[in-house]
This record gives sequence, C-alpha cells and structure tokens, in this order.
Amino acid sequence: CAWSIERPPGDTAGCTFCHTSSEERCSTCHQRHQFDPAVARHSEQCKACHWGKDHRDWDAYDISIHGVVYQVNKWNPQEFDFSKKLADADYVGPTCQYCHLRGGHHNVQRLSTVYTSMGMSNADRGAPLWKEKRETWVSVCDDCHSPRFARENLQAMDEACKDAGLKYTETFKVAENLMLDGMGEPMPKDLAPDWSGQHIWS
Repeated sequence: CAWSIERPPGDTAGCTFCHTSSEERCSTCHQRHQFDPAVARHSEQCKACHWGKDHRDWDAYDISIHGVVYQVNKWNPQEFDFSKKLADADYVGPTCQYCHLRGGHHNVQRLSTVYTSMGMSNADRGAPLWKEKRETWVSVCDDCHSPRFARENLQAMDEACKDAGLKYTETFKVAENLMLDGMGEPMPKDLAPDWSGQHIWS
C-alpha cells in the first residue's frame, strides 16, 4: 500500500517479512517444523510478526495485566491447557488467540480491535460500520468481565484516541509552521545528538 511504499525501508522491514504471501500459509502460525495446534495457541506465535516499532501489539500485550497473567501461568496446564481447542478453552487469562481467534475460527480480522492506525483513529465510532465490531469486542470481554466494565474501557480508549489525535494534529501544525518560517533546517553538527541520545554542546 502507499503507506508502506512511502516509508523508509527500516520502518517497513517487518511488513515485508509477513505481508507477501506468508499470511496465507498455515505455517505462519502453526510452524512448519512442529505443526501442532497446541503450539499455535501460544501468544508467542503472534510475536513473530506483531512486535517492534512497526507492530507494537506484542509489546502492548506483554506488559498489560493480561500479558503478565499469561507469562506467569503459561507453563501451568491447569491454567492454560493448550491441548484443548480454543472453543473449549478456559484460560486464567486471555491469549492473543483466545480473543482474536475466538471459538477456533481462522479469520483474525473478524475479531480485530475496534481501533485502526494510519490516520483513521478519529473515525466516527457511532457509524454502523463500527457498531457491530464494537459490540463483538464487548462480547469477547464479557467472557471474563461485565459488559459495563468492557464498555467503560472502550469509552476510555475512545477518549484517549481523541486526545492523541488532537496532539498528533497540533504537532504537525507546529512542524509545518517551523518549515514556513525557515526554521526546519537540520540541527547544526555541533549540536547533533551523540550515541547516548544526549547533545554535545560546543
């Protein structure tokens, strides 16, 4: 897509690694050398693609309360019995697969998050397009939480996205004004950041 083509190669390395034809292969999640559904049910299978600066999904999950519960208990078969089908799973906390492949289907997009990136974070959340997706999102959380809890968190995320979108817009306006004022030149060499990220003053 245009977004990928316009980015520096370092920003899209993770994209090209997965988004060729690999996302359509069973071995993307199930591993070619250990084709076992029990292996594919571990959250680490998603980490292969969904981590790093271009996909921070794993990072966000790993440091969340859900990720911590998973990391602490994943070796305990009484808490996470990966031999069970996802439709029968009764994990102590959600894995990526439990929510995004709910019931054991293979369409990850069907239960994707209600948020999206690339300039779309301020989309109308009340639009019919989003209504069904948001209701489904709440129903997944209902497995462990109350509907009220899920809706309140969804509302909080709406507000956070709105605030972030405003800051994002303000930042670009500041940068645009600097360029128009002729202040957008690169930093002088004697003020360039050194290897530690600090500035060298002369």
